[in-house]
Amino acid sequence: MSIIINLDVMLAKRKVRSKDMAEAIGLTEANLSILKTGKAKAIRLSTLEAICAYLDCQPGDILEYKQELNL
Repeated sequence: MSIIINLDVMLAKRKVRSKDMAEAIGLTEANLSILKTGKAKAIRLSTLEAICAYLDCQPGDILEYKQELNL
């Protein structure tokens, strides 16, 4: 996948537990886990906004694009 989700990195930098953030932004722990593991196929902008507000970060701190090499 070309889009990498660095949510676990931001949680560690902010010393925030997944459970606490999920509860604060109204997301289930299961859905947050799907985001953290990169298995999500989409993310709502309202969810991204809530995560950024809670972690005091920018979307680019969480989402990263890496070009896949086609060999």
